[in-house]
Amino acid sequence: MRERLSPPPVPRTCCEFVRRVPSGDNMERDVCAKCGHVHYVNPKIVVGAVCSWHGRILLCRRAIEPRGGFWTIPAGYMEEQETPVQGTMREAWEEATAKIEIDRLLAVYSVARISQVQLIFRARLATGDFAPGTESLETKLFAWEEIPWRDLAFPSVHWALKHHRETEGRNDFAPYDNPL
Repeated sequence: MRERLSPPPVPRTCCEFVRRVPSGDNMERDVCAKCGHVHYVNPKIVVGAVCSWHGRILLCRRAIEPRGGFWTIPAGYMEEQETPVQGTMREAWEEATAKIEIDRLLAVYSVARISQVQLIFRARLATGDFAPGTESLETKLFAWEEIPWRDLAFPSVHWALKHHRETEGRNDFAPYDNPL
């Protein structure tokens, strides 16, 4: 088992946060007036994959909010102490009980209004076995013309599927970013 290294927790009984620019910084932050601890709030990293199997794409119908009941690719927030690839593989297992093989990074999307950076990979199912995980109502393989475009959960799912389609059979591309 790997040892997890974490910074020592700041005792919350100490902290009385005030908004100010910490020394050496240039942005206003929450800073403890007593101990000087700076409470940083940074973007969340989402990892996921467009997973294919014999020309079909794996989608999961969300069992959770936001956008419960809508279709998505297996994706979710990275956990501490994991790499983007490990997180993507974990998300595929949690949402679709699918084992996947990562091919390469497909896209990096920035969703500033909700402070997210999304790392989306191109992957294939290791086997044809998959089933809904705890966060999915159902999972299904779709041919391109069968994808339920009106029922996709998020704009970035649309982007990822279209970018995946553009790169089929290619390895000579830089990762995509947000469409204009």
